[in-house]
Amino acid sequence: MDNRTGEMQVFLRVVEAGSFSEAARLLRMTPSTISKLIARIETRLGVRLLERSTRRLSLTAEGQIYYERSQALLGELDEIERAVSQGATATGGIIRINSSVPFGMHGLEPLLPAFWQAYPNIAVDLSLSDEVVDLYLDRTDIAFRSGRLPSSGMMARRIGVPRRHIVASPAYLARHGIPKTANELARHICLSFNFRRIAPVWPLRENGRAVERSVNSLLLANNGETVRQLALAGAGLARLAEYHIRDDLAAGQLVEVLGDAVENDEEEIHAVYLGGPHLPQRVRAFLDFMVPRLQQFLHPG
Repeated sequence: MDNRTGEMQVFLRVVEAGSFSEAARLLRMTPSTISKLIARIETRLGVRLLERSTRRLSLTAEGQIYYERSQALLGELDEIERAVSQGATATGGIIRINSSVPFGMHGLEPLLPAFWQAYPNIAVDLSLSDEVVDLYLDRTDIAFRSGRLPSSGMMARRIGVPRRHIVASPAYLARHGIPKTANELARHICLSFNFRRIAPVWPLRENGRAVERSVNSLLLANNGETVRQLALAGAGLARLAEYHIRDDLAAGQLVEVLGDAVENDEEEIHAVYLGGPHLPQRVRAFLDFMVPRLQQFLHPG
């Protein structure tokens, strides 16, 4: 293992102490160990660094260069570690966040101005994507994820369990009618997702039992906001989380259908992050600020 920085530290102490014996005392090493270490440095470099006499040590020209450069290098190393350590404990810096498009737009983004009022030194690098990202490869600090979490070494804080609703615009329902049963979905246009993790079926209840109905999807989108916008435009039925369409339902721009037939259609949302005992303070501050507010956003009642 390369331990040149350790050798440099010993060399500096020898020069500053003025003798092998005094440096050995300060470093709690033996004088012979110190002497052998200095000799090893000189052998590796192919130059003499110290002139030895019975009374004192003096630096050669090469030794002076080695002393000055070592001093500067070790000082820079100390500064690097101090900066990293302060960055981990100081509430500042940049934090990289990934979220689904709907949750980011409707949940996270409205909270950011208040977060910056509390933490003006934390910059947010926000990426919205309904695809699951790799926190390691994408250098993401926190990802807000929907669905069951796989086993991993990551930490997670539970945000909530929003329900999904099947909705359509009044214009679509005026043209195609209102579906009354799960079987009637077959004659309706549905707006769905193209994720591999999403099955092309909608869970419903019919005649008192759970069923899954395949849907006739004219759209397969990679994010919920596209599905919502097309539902608002009257393109078809959509199955979306309550928080995503809350304002649309209140305004009458979307109408829920098959409300009594929806079977436990919900999905957990977690804040997922790389944990451990040395969580950067900026990450902790973001989680502590956002999690309770997002929990309130998902379940305002």
